[in-house]
Amino acid sequence: MSETTATPAGAQGSPSGPLTRGAYPELTPHAVLVGYFLGVIIALSIGFASLKLGFSIEGSELAAILGFGILRGILRRRSIVENNVTQTVASAVNGASSGMMFSVPAIFILGYGNDFDPVILTFGAIAGAFLGIAFIIPLRKQMIDFERLTYPGGVAVASILKSPGAGIEKAKLLIGAMIVSAVVHIATVYFDYEYFPLFSMLGLPDYLNGTWYLSLMTAAVAFIAGRGGLAFIIGGYVCYWVLAPLLDVTSMFPVIDGVVINDPGSLRTLLFRPTGIGMLIGGAVIGVMFAFPLIRSAVKSMQSSSKVESAVSRDEMPIKLLYFAIGGAAILLGVMAVTSAEEVGLVRGLMMAVLGTLWIWMAGIILSEAIGRTNWSPLSGMTLVAVTILIMITQTFGGMDTGQAIVASITVGAATCVAMSQATDLMLDLKTGYLVGATPRMQQMGQFFGAWLGPIVIIVLIFLLHNAYTLGSDELPAPQGQALASMVQGITGGDVPIEKYMAGAALGAVLSALMTGLGITVGLGFYLPFSIVLTYSLGTLAREISDRRKGTHWSDNVGIPIAAGLIVGEALMGVGRAGYIIMNAG
Repeated sequence: MSETTATPAGAQGSPSGPLTRGAYPELTPHAVLVGYFLGVIIALSIGFASLKLGFSIEGSELAAILGFGILRGILRRRSIVENNVTQTVASAVNGASSGMMFSVPAIFILGYGNDFDPVILTFGAIAGAFLGIAFIIPLRKQMIDFERLTYPGGVAVASILKSPGAGIEKAKLLIGAMIVSAVVHIATVYFDYEYFPLFSMLGLPDYLNGTWYLSLMTAAVAFIAGRGGLAFIIGGYVCYWVLAPLLDVTSMFPVIDGVVINDPGSLRTLLFRPTGIGMLIGGAVIGVMFAFPLIRSAVKSMQSSSKVESAVSRDEMPIKLLYFAIGGAAILLGVMAVTSAEEVGLVRGLMMAVLGTLWIWMAGIILSEAIGRTNWSPLSGMTLVAVTILIMITQTFGGMDTGQAIVASITVGAATCVAMSQATDLMLDLKTGYLVGATPRMQQMGQFFGAWLGPIVIIVLIFLLHNAYTLGSDELPAPQGQALASMVQGITGGDVPIEKYMAGAALGAVLSALMTGLGITVGLGFYLPFSIVLTYSLGTLAREISDRRKGTHWSDNVGIPIAAGLIVGEALMGVGRAGYIIMNAG
């Protein structure tokens, strides 16, 4: 398909200003403003869910469905490529969600929530976002036009955009489910019935931990993940329905001060959670090691892209403008690194900025290649490696105060994480654009338009949720942030159960070596409260029954939009509840 001449299917209407492409509205004020609106909603929803469950879902498909509902259903605009830009802008806003939720909570979990400047961190995350976008744009033609990488997420969004009628119906299902989920969540909170102690009612042993978390959002995330979430479920069930009974039968429950520890909360704190954190770290590290072969492929892509005319094509953003974006963002990243903590100084700050810039460039390419070929991205692992190296830099030239070193390293690490997230998100969106006949330059500009807003939304959300629920608590576990915090404690000599982390890391590495990402997902099952795992398993079961009895077509076109609505409804109510708690506390 020629991207310079393709006529977008179903694109109708007339030009609506200087941002449009020919006769087909594309990068319009409508597309950008609706993208901002949807991006904020999706970032709040997915950000909240990721702090609960430890992983996030792709926001582009959700943005495409809601975009149909607003652009076509309400505003009566019928251009598919305009809706494509809307989902690009919205997903760019959401790009900060996974990037910051995997890193920034570690600062709060480690107790330094009052020791960092959120304004500096936010501007650094914006700089990182721009760097990630600018670095990856020159590789678009090579990775998508020539190598034809799959990018399954981008293909899924394209299928929605090519089915206007189906898009409207999906939007109706999503909005209806969103209302139901919001009402159910309010009811469970109001009647103080978020947890259902089924096993206690049946008189079963406490260590089996059969309390169910009444959450439609959790079940919905499982429905969308499908069989991909089985490893997560297995991890939780192994802890409480295999290991705990074995400890009982063999009389090997932990004993502290002569007291046998066999209640599920204490078992999780002393045994299962540290092991799970180790599995997260081990799985992430082995994932990065497995990604190294992609470096060779990525370098070849860079070499090939330099030989084609993509940089000067009228369909691409001008290369000089990209150089300007890279230079300006790198300078901003340097200023952030120098000012992130008092003791950083000019030399350390510049070293951290240079490392951050190089890591963004290399890791962004590797992750884009990985998600294009395998639909899997070792983002958390790349973040762990980046923060580790940054902490090592803070210990050069005499070292720094531990607290300041941690704050500075995670601050710069958050910027690199957002950059990597933006790079992979843009490639997914560009794949969608390729399939629907969009103009790459329009999408690239849309990504820049949306990228600045995400870090602002997410930093406000993080403070709001921490003040209401406390990050790292059972109410808001923040597993990825906890894993990063534990790794940082280990590096800086904190009091951590090293033997459990090491055992978990070894197990996570072995599992991830057997199957990509397996160690991380099983580790999440060890780490998270079992009440969440139980509810998650219901969503997985529902998806399996749906696929078998209704068929995958029904699951994709009816079940997933409903599940997406359930996620958004409960998440927005959770965020609203946090605001209510803070206002009442004041």
